[in-house]
Amino acid sequence: MDTSRRSMIKGLGAAALVSPLFKPFAVFGADKADAKNLITGKDAHKYEVIDGWAQLPDEYKLGNTHSVVETADGRMIVHHQNGSVDSTAVFDPAGKFIKSWGKEYVGGAHGMQLRKEEGGEFLYLATTGQRQIVKTDLDGNVVFKFGYPKDAKKADGSPVYAPSKDKAGKERPAEATFTPTNIAFHPTDGSFYVADGYGSNYVHRFNAKGEYMSTFGGPGKGDGQLTTPHGIYTDTRDAAKPLIAIADRGNERLAYFDLDGKFVKNVKASQKANAGTPYAHPCNLDGRGEYLVCPGLAGVVSILDKKNEVYTYLGDNPDAAARRNNNWPKEKMVAGFFVAPHGACFTKAGDVFVGEWVKIGRLTKLRLIA
Repeated sequence: MDTSRRSMIKGLGAAALVSPLFKPFAVFGADKADAKNLITGKDAHKYEVIDGWAQLPDEYKLGNTHSVVETADGRMIVHHQNGSVDSTAVFDPAGKFIKSWGKEYVGGAHGMQLRKEEGGEFLYLATTGQRQIVKTDLDGNVVFKFGYPKDAKKADGSPVYAPSKDKAGKERPAEATFTPTNIAFHPTDGSFYVADGYGSNYVHRFNAKGEYMSTFGGPGKGDGQLTTPHGIYTDTRDAAKPLIAIADRGNERLAYFDLDGKFVKNVKASQKANAGTPYAHPCNLDGRGEYLVCPGLAGVVSILDKKNEVYTYLGDNPDAAARRNNNWPKEKMVAGFFVAPHGACFTKAGDVFVGEWVKIGRLTKLRLIA
């Protein structure tokens, strides 16, 4: 057993070693000439774990690290919640901190997606604290923003959002139940989809100007229903039939709809992670080629094949106490094993970046070496 492997196992502690869920083959010592850190994954999706990639100035610290995207020129933009610093940090390709912006979103930074459009690249933010969808340029200048869609209707014609009362009998305005979690883009017409994952459990479609178009989904466990539709992604792996894929976190599955919001199918992988479920509370999706990356809040990142079966798990945490633990301390974190993956993206080079829902913030680069 090599030194890096011994160090990794020592860091996990005795409990992990006796756990029947411990899968020591999931992370290896460095086995490539140009790799100095631990390796995770297999075959075409084998990665070097680069912990601490982000080079932060002393006065700037990450908080709950919710989303990460790559710009055309290789910069990485991270959306997080610290509370005392700007919510959006920009890094160069080597991890050097460039700048930050977005202090107005500190209490609600959550979903963030990037789209190249006429006029440049733009970010779409789903802010849980402000209950808004915001479109900005890469410097944070606002193009448009809006709150809940007043015209959204359920299948029976009743409004999705209406005044109500909480358990204590206190009046709640209609907009109080709109808590958007992420965004996906129509592949051709400029429209986009918003998952109200922490609110109504519906998905809303808007045109390129941000004007309301339609609604689908709704709370439940049946076909076409959703429970915490946390992430949303346009799956174009079948170019002839692109679909909207939803990380239906509360139902532990992926839910597929066509571009007009008609239900197509639910998907669950057969293999199970240490957390006991295939996708380990799926948070979001991103694609490269025929594969998807799916961060699971319960301590694992999955690489999914074209059938959405698990091709390999990355950083599958054997420690049940760590998984989905927002307060897990830095000194107990082990490089190569995730605590609460929340956002992940492929880069053009095939690397994977993972942001985690932990109070102290965590951003990991997985460098493709296969």
